[in-house]
Amino acid sequence: MPATGAGDVAGTLYIVATPIGNLEDITLRALRILKEVDLIAAEDTRHTRKLLAHYDIPTPLTSYHDHSESTKASVLVETLLAGKNIALVSDAGTPCISDPGYRLVKSAAEADVPIVPIPGPSMLTALMSVGGLPTDRFAFEGFLPTKRGQRQRALRELCHEKRSLIFYESPHRLLSTLDDLMHIFGDRQVVVGRELTKRFEEILRGPISAVCRAFHNRPVKGEIALVVEGWDGKERNAPAQSPAALMRQLLADGIGVKEAARAVSEVCHIPKRDAYALGVKLKADSRIEHPS
Repeated sequence: MPATGAGDVAGTLYIVATPIGNLEDITLRALRILKEVDLIAAEDTRHTRKLLAHYDIPTPLTSYHDHSESTKASVLVETLLAGKNIALVSDAGTPCISDPGYRLVKSAAEADVPIVPIPGPSMLTALMSVGGLPTDRFAFEGFLPTKRGQRQRALRELCHEKRSLIFYESPHRLLSTLDDLMHIFGDRQVVVGRELTKRFEEILRGPISAVCRAFHNRPVKGEIALVVEGWDGKERNAPAQSPAALMRQLLADGIGVKEAARAVSEVCHIPKRDAYALGVKLKADSRIEHPS
């Protein structure tokens, strides 16, 4: 049990993994620690408060996020040195894995504060376990750069990496990232996990081109992770598909001209206005060929 109270002995910093979606995915040990510590440092106190309320845990909360990390870390270390025990949690999953916490852990270690991991859920390991791609060796790259040019440069550096590659991505950038992967890596196998452990959990597996088409058919929402097949020593070209062929395929799938034009513009690297004009023409031609 945590030893609380002020004195010469420093408190303990617990790095506590919390559910990535389903609130039942939390360990008994994590629940005990969250109840027994003096303070919980949370990425978003509003989010963590829902978890604590669900399990009737009254422990006080303080915020600890990207914007406050540089200043808040020293305050929390002082609290630990005063003999108080603190649990660090992120919004979901394991803290410090593409989440705030590095500075606090580093500062606590430099101050000889005991640091104890309380393992549990992680989107990274959850998707790897069901992805069906090699797991004996893999590389976690976190979030790719948001700007397309920087993202493409980062992917070119990884193009010949033989380990499975894992990325986190935001829903509004997923299609652009899949497009970049297809044109730089070739049409490798990919696994996309969306909303893991939540009500609308979805896992898609297949060639990058097929998964990309599947997401073109509807809006993309939720937390997303990708596992991409490592390089096997063979060069795979992106599938050759003309703007017209792709546009016909999307229109046949019931996609509106505006949305189809955006997809064709991204995949085929043509101006959006040209893609839209192509879509209008093909749709008009289709009506002539198949009059109602």
